[in-house]
Amino acid sequence: MSGERDLSKLLSDMRPDLRHGAYVFTTVVGPAPDGVRPVASVTEDEGSTLVITKEEADAAGLPYDYVAGWITLRVHSALAAVGLTAAVSTALAEAGISCNVVAGYHHDHLFVPYDRSSVAVAVLEDLAGRPR
Repeated sequence: MSGERDLSKLLSDMRPDLRHGAYVFTTVVGPAPDGVRPVASVTEDEGSTLVITKEEADAAGLPYDYVAGWITLRVHSALAAVGLTAAVSTALAEAGISCNVVAGYHHDHLFVPYDRSSVAVAVLEDLAGRPR
């Protein structure tokens, strides 16, 4: 089933959902340590970037310097959709909130500063409610 491509519909239906917990970005060379279950990973020349819970990183002794809240946009966005990431990141940037976006097959996932997570959700809900 393909996702939505219409930007107006994507924005009005995005339903941002703040997941419980704190998440961090860390990097390892080789496989993830035992007990570490990444929610996202990217393989780079320098090693693998893992997005994991803060608790897992602390337990495994993995370094990090960015603690994030995880927001899932509940609209099923097509991977070829144009403009959703730009609209969301622009709204958050205007509020002074950084955003790291990870696209899944069904949804977009935003990692924002943990201490600003609730504000980020409010910004996104405001964006969703704007007339188009």
